[in-house]
Amino acid sequence: MKSLRVLLPLALLSLATAAFAQSPSDAQKSFDSLKTLGGEWEGLVTVNPPMPGMTGDNANLHVSMRVTSRGHAIVHELQEAGTPLDPKKYDHPVTMLYLNGDQLNLVHYCDAGNRPHMVARKSEDGKTVEFDLVDISGGTEYGHMHHGIFTLVDADHHIEDWTYMMPGDKPVHAHFDLHRAK
Repeated sequence: MKSLRVLLPLALLSLATAAFAQSPSDAQKSFDSLKTLGGEWEGLVTVNPPMPGMTGDNANLHVSMRVTSRGHAIVHELQEAGTPLDPKKYDHPVTMLYLNGDQLNLVHYCDAGNRPHMVARKSEDGKTVEFDLVDISGGTEYGHMHHGIFTLVDADHHIEDWTYMMPGDKPVHAHFDLHRAK
């Protein structure tokens, strides 16, 4: 009987702990989904309206995504396909994605010289992660990245839609249709 008095409170405590255990946050679920995109991606970019200095619609694009910092961050780097990693000659914008508490954050280190900070919305379908601008560091005289959407189609296909705000608040939309490079 004495052992029952000891075991019963322990069993109730275990059940209570399990009942109050939290499932992963929406931000954590979205971050985990984006981690599956680690690897090399290639595809076409469509820009509307076309931007000066861009190669235009259906340009080949290469995106590298790498999970780093023991799983706490994702590095997203894009470049025109076929260009070497030569920082003296080519720009390769870098985007970092990371969790801060229950927020999934994105900071884009732009070749326009600024760093837009965005936060993800809750993903209703678990396949789309949408980021909205929160604040920006650096000047915006050349424009800035304003919005981003990652859509996971399957393990070897994802879509990225980016909105770049030109001076005068003129949006330019870029659509990346990417397939995992084999």
